[in-house]
This record gives sequence, structure tokens and C-alpha cells, in this order.
Amino acid sequence: MSDKPIRVAVVGVGEFGRNHVRVWREIQGAELVGVVDANAQRAKTIAAEFGTCVIPDIQSLAAEGVQAATLAVPTKEHGRIGCQLLNAGLDVLAEKPIAASLKEADELIAAASQNRRILQVGHVERFNPAVTAIQKIVSRPMFFEVHRLGIFTPRSLDIDVVYDVMIHDLDIVLSLVDSPVIDLKAVGIPVMTDKVDIAQARIEFENGTVANFTASRVSTERVRKMRFFQEHEYVSLDFTRQDVLRVRVESSGPQPEIKFEKVPTTPEEPLHAELRGFLDCVRTRRPPVVDGAAGRRALELANRVMAATIEHAQRVQLATFAPQDVR
Repeated sequence: MSDKPIRVAVVGVGEFGRNHVRVWREIQGAELVGVVDANAQRAKTIAAEFGTCVIPDIQSLAAEGVQAATLAVPTKEHGRIGCQLLNAGLDVLAEKPIAASLKEADELIAAASQNRRILQVGHVERFNPAVTAIQKIVSRPMFFEVHRLGIFTPRSLDIDVVYDVMIHDLDIVLSLVDSPVIDLKAVGIPVMTDKVDIAQARIEFENGTVANFTASRVSTERVRKMRFFQEHEYVSLDFTRQDVLRVRVESSGPQPEIKFEKVPTTPEEPLHAELRGFLDCVRTRRPPVVDGAAGRRALELANRVMAATIEHAQRVQLATFAPQDVR
């Protein structure tokens, strides 16, 4: 295994891509070669800000010796550009959602397999220290209550809040509940845009687990919390604070006793942990924590949530809602 730095690049340097550029410069064992963006001025600005180079186009990446790339272009371009990168022999970390459609997700997964490349999907909250901590204590969760609320900002407005925000939590719950979905109800409405800006979904799994999800990008406050209970205990997770509180009932004595325990976490910026994990997969060729299949599962469930949202809007004749094709 070579100790040489892995040569990386960022394709697409909008808000998300800019963050990847910032963090790649901090990752030990990575060498940031440069950035690619269809907007030449934006590429030049970001490259100057972080002391790297502008790479003129995707075709030039291999010539620059780039081995791996972050793909942070608009979702509608993930399939086309992602396949180009994989077919050129690069390992790819694609921002979430994996693609604009299940068909394109399948094309990305196939390209990664055919070229023996790493394909990781940027569900960054999987690398949140609080999420990492609950992996060690989760047993059989029976009910989830998840809130992911944000203040309106003019970004990612080309996709519905289900794909922009809720998909993080759909992915996490899917990783914790190994059971098929048997029932799903959802409602959502546009508020500030022509897309769904606030949505709520209730999902039931075959094993009996039920999960409620609320996602909004038009809230007056920022909330990132997940709560779940399993036999004899309740767990509360705060994504922003990166902490986990575990409340357990112990009945070893004559009277049941409630115990509060703060589950240990090691604070770290999730994006830093995500890129570090991706780099390790590139170097060792181990499968990523969030591979193409996991990204596809999250997208498929998000599609079902959107389909249920559209069905509800049509049934109640919601005038402000413009029905659209589900991916």
C-alpha cells in the first residue's frame, strides 16, 4: 500500500463543492490538485481562495494525475458526469442524492463496478459523531421521531426538501432498520418556492418499526434532532451538538430505576470524517460506509415519499402544489 498522497479534485464548486475544497486541504494523506466548474469565474475565485489550481475540464483530470474526485455538481448532472469520472478511472464521492433518477443511480453503480472504482454517496450525517455513537447501542428500535428544520436560504432550490434535507434521515433510519417498508403516508407543500419546502412522512416497516420524519427549509429556527425508543430505553440525538442522551430503565432492584447516560462522542466536523473515510477507501479499496447501493435505497425511499406527497396534494386538490414526475 503506497504512502504517497492521494491526488484529489473537486468537480463543481458551488456552496457544497466549496466546502469540499476547504476540507480536502486539511485531510492528511490527500493532495488537492485543483477544481473544475462550468462557471470559469467561480472556479478561478475558489481556486484563488484556497490556493489551488483551476483544471479546465473533466477530460483534463486524468492528465493531471487525479485519482479521486468529489462530485458536487447539480443533482441532474450526477449521472452523466459521475459516469464520465468513473469511466476515466477515478474514484468518486458523489454528493447526495446519488442521482436525479433510479435509472441514473443504477448507471453510476454499474460504471463503478465495471471500472472497479469506489463510489461513495455524500450522506454526510452518517459520519456525524452522534450517529456513529448510536451504532454501538442500537438494538431493536421501534419508533423514531426525526426533525430536520432549517431557515430559508437560496440554495438547493432546484430540488424538493425531501431530496435536499429529509433524505439524510431516511438514509440513517434505513441503515438502522433492516426491514422492508410496508406503509407510507406523506404530506408536503411549497411555501417559498415552486418545490416542496416542508414535508412530513410516516413510514412503517415490516418488523413493526414506525418512523416519523419532518423536514423544512422555511423554519424560524434550526433543528437537527432524532429520537427513538427500543425496549426499556429512549435515545435522543442532537446532530448539531453531536451528543447522545440515553435514558434507561433498570429493574435489578426492588424498584425500577431510571438512569440517564450521556453516550461518549468524539467531536469532529462530519464532512471531515466523511472525506477521511472516502480517502481510506480509495487507499485500501475497502467498500465505503455509504456505497452506491445505500445511496440508491435512500433515493428510492425519497421517491416513495414524494409520490405519496403528490398523491395527497391531488386528493385534497391543493391549489399551490404543481404535481411532477417522481424520479
